[in-house]
Parts: sequence; structure tokens; C-alpha cells
Amino acid sequence: MKATLQRGSKHRFRYQVPATKTVPHLYPEVPDFQAMPEVFATGFMVGLMEWTCMQLLAPHLDAGERSLGVHIDVSHTAATPPGLTVAVEAECVAIEGPRITFHVRGSRRNRSDRGGASSALRGRVGHVQRAPCAQGKQGRGQRARNGGWAMRPHG
Repeated sequence: MKATLQRGSKHRFRYQVPATKTVPHLYPEVPDFQAMPEVFATGFMVGLMEWTCMQLLAPHLDAGERSLGVHIDVSHTAATPPGLTVAVEAECVAIEGPRITFHVRGSRRNRSDRGGASSALRGRVGHVQRAPCAQGKQGRGQRARNGGWAMRPHG
């Protein structure tokens, strides 16, 4: 990883929630999910959070490097129906060798909220870069460094 990533680096991302990212679409083969309301699924929200962290990291990775989430702890406090936009902000709060910890926060705006924002997600996410694959046979030399997703609720 390049030395350009600094504590305090931020990335903001806006995402309009499509119907395909609602709870019934999380596991379409599971009847219990089919019976749930059509709101942004926590499982897809976690992916959106990781995507935002990946975007923050991308310009700081060397060729062939990738990030790998290893731990997450998240609060999802607002039901978000399809068509609304979720704004996500990731901030790098710690860099400890290959372990990178992010604080991630999201919100949504809706005309019915009268311009107010309601929390949709928040917490901490840790990413670890993966070493580039070694030269040689495919499938060898692809060990990931220690780490993964790390997310803790914050106040």
C-alpha cells in the first residue's frame, strides 16, 4: 500500500436504493425474507459500506492489491424504502500495519422528512489489504494478511 493514505482521509458516496436491494431480494429463495417489508436490507447496507471503504482505499493501493473486510459491528436504525438516496461517508481513523480501520456513517434524506436527515447506518469498519499474488502457478501465494471487517457502534 502506498504511504498516501492518511488518518482522517474521507470518501463520500450517494446511492439510490433500488427495489432489488430490499429485504425480499436478499435471499429470494427464503420464504421468511419474502414476507418482510420492501426496505433496504441490512445485508446490502453492509455491502454498500464496504464499497464506500473500497472507493476510499482504491487510489492508495499498489497494483494487484485488494482490500479484505474481516469484522463488522453495525447499527441499522432507519427503514429506507426503494427510491430514497442513502449518503455514506467513510473516514480512515487508524492505520496499523496492514490493518486499516474506518468509521462509516450513513444517512438518508426524504421530502417527507422536511429536509431532515435520519440515521441509516453507523459504526466502524476495518479493512486489511491483501498482498499481491505471487508469480507462478495460479492459486499459490495468495495468502491474505491478518485482519478483516471491524465495526463497532459509536455515539
